[in-house]
Amino acid sequence: MTTASNISAVMVFAAGRGTRMGSLTENCPKPMIPVAGKPLLDHALDMTQGISTRVINTHYLAEQIDEHLIGRDVTVSHEDDLLDTGGGLVKALPLLNANPVFTLNSDAILQGPNPFDVLRAAWRDHMECLLLCVPMTRAVGRKGGGDFTFANDNQLIRKGDMCYIGAQITRTDGLSDITETVFSLNTLWNNASKRGGLFGVEYPGHWCDVGHPDGIDLAENLLNTHV
Repeated sequence: MTTASNISAVMVFAAGRGTRMGSLTENCPKPMIPVAGKPLLDHALDMTQGISTRVINTHYLAEQIDEHLIGRDVTVSHEDDLLDTGGGLVKALPLLNANPVFTLNSDAILQGPNPFDVLRAAWRDHMECLLLCVPMTRAVGRKGGGDFTFANDNQLIRKGDMCYIGAQITRTDGLSDITETVFSLNTLWNNASKRGGLFGVEYPGHWCDVGHPDGIDLAENLLNTHV
């Protein structure tokens, strides 16, 4: 049995090109864009304090991230070819050396409790994937609709007013069933859902999408107005 306290590894996704950021990412990788005085990547890493194994994947302008991480207690999984979130997680598995693991997107700001504490409290051994979500009313800067609906047992159903906010616990066993090299975590979630193993938990705070330029000001306002 895997208890939440035994989950000791986190994968931080930082490899993407950040095309939605336009000119801001022409010479700067998205995780290095500053929000409230420090790079997005540092906001993400602050949330992972206390997790013993921390792995960050890189690809676009990776040397800037490598230089920024000198002296930090993290391991880099570099991708010569961009593998998307699922493929990136597969490549990093030998470095993570754990199952299940946390994953975290680096292009968001959260205001509220530590997301991994919320996930730990909700994790149960029968789950394959546990996704952290917020309702649209607390999804700052979200463009488009939600991703999921919560069923009575907190299983997730596609489409609805709950937004996945880029943090989860996932078992890695299901990755071996996927033959593609480049694929999204959505493939893993869809497979888990067919087996009844896809679950969600609501984050009690606010989340801001900083994947587009408007998100920077929105995130800084969020940090200033919600204590």
